[in-house]
Amino acid sequence: MLNQRSLGLGNQPNKIRELFAYGLQRKAQIGADKVFDFSIGNPSVPTPAKVTETLTTLLREEDPVALHGYTPSAGAAETRAAVAESLARRFGIDAKPDQVYMTTGAAAALAISLSAVCSEGDEVIVPTPYFPEYGVWAATAGASMVEVPCRPSDFQLDVPAMAAAVNEKTAAVIINSPNNPVGSIYSAENLTEFCDMLAAKEQELGHPIYLISDEPYREITYGDEVPFVPDFYEHTIICYSYSKSLSLPGERIGYIYVSNKMANAAEVTLAVQGAGRALGYVCASSLFQKMVVACVDEPSDVEAYRANRELLTGILDELGYEYIAPQGAFYLWTKALEADSEAFCERAKDYELLLVPATCFRSEGWVRISYCVSSETIKNSKPAFAALMNSYQRA
Repeated sequence: MLNQRSLGLGNQPNKIRELFAYGLQRKAQIGADKVFDFSIGNPSVPTPAKVTETLTTLLREEDPVALHGYTPSAGAAETRAAVAESLARRFGIDAKPDQVYMTTGAAAALAISLSAVCSEGDEVIVPTPYFPEYGVWAATAGASMVEVPCRPSDFQLDVPAMAAAVNEKTAAVIINSPNNPVGSIYSAENLTEFCDMLAAKEQELGHPIYLISDEPYREITYGDEVPFVPDFYEHTIICYSYSKSLSLPGERIGYIYVSNKMANAAEVTLAVQGAGRALGYVCASSLFQKMVVACVDEPSDVEAYRANRELLTGILDELGYEYIAPQGAFYLWTKALEADSEAFCERAKDYELLLVPATCFRSEGWVRISYCVSSETIKNSKPAFAALMNSYQRA
């Protein structure tokens, strides 16, 4: 017998990737320059030269048997040490290698973390809008999602609403800052209020509530500081990926860091290792683990994204679109020109504009525009955005 849940997931693939596949099809049909694909968060900035040089040196000079061999399930000792040392140096914490688990990207890190701290019947709170696969990974852990809208004025955490959602079944909360799809960064003030509330709820309920911080966009910011979540809350688990910071989305390399500030950090780390084993997420790519050792502190090239942000917002300002100014990541959360964001995105397709509706992020009335594309794509999209606007003004 087939697993019916798995069959259902296979029959309902990720809508964002479906839209990306549609874009590839349209480009083949009418030409890539005529399709304005803002669907997927695929970095357009080249991989840093140091990454390429490191990989080339490893492939040329390392013993291939050792280079491509297994690492320990949680990752190579030197890689976990490099990550821990980087965290300790950057954030002034007592990070230890034993608290680091190397993963095949942030997706694996989140799936592992949820399975480590959730049991059947638990609940996971998440502010909306959010990356939709969270729900798939929570369900795999036996938990259900509890969605709480962010503050509509600025898309910061709505602390009173979050507090109302916490109950005896709450095992974890997921936050994502800088945020996909909005680009907002939760401020220190907002996090302080939220984490103080969560700590009080822990005391009231008599059990830990784990804060899972999804951080693949940490390095992609435009001047605003990204607060380090373990400084605000004891029971924090960080899920990180080098996909965006080093333009390596297809290589699937990241890590989990269990905060040293947890009294039960050793036990949580063992649960993470056990969940990785149960899910089959062990021995992340040995080649890219070795790359991480050399490139763990390699900076992101944010300037290209900054330029794209200014170019896109300038066009939309001129045409009269409304949006939330992004503080980080490379997405523009833009107000749809009708209440039904899916209908708006379908109309946008008539002008070869591929935009992601808010429904993909469990929200409504907005669309996500990924500006991690070439500047030429943004420049050339202006007539299409203008025609889309005009189509509503004529109606």
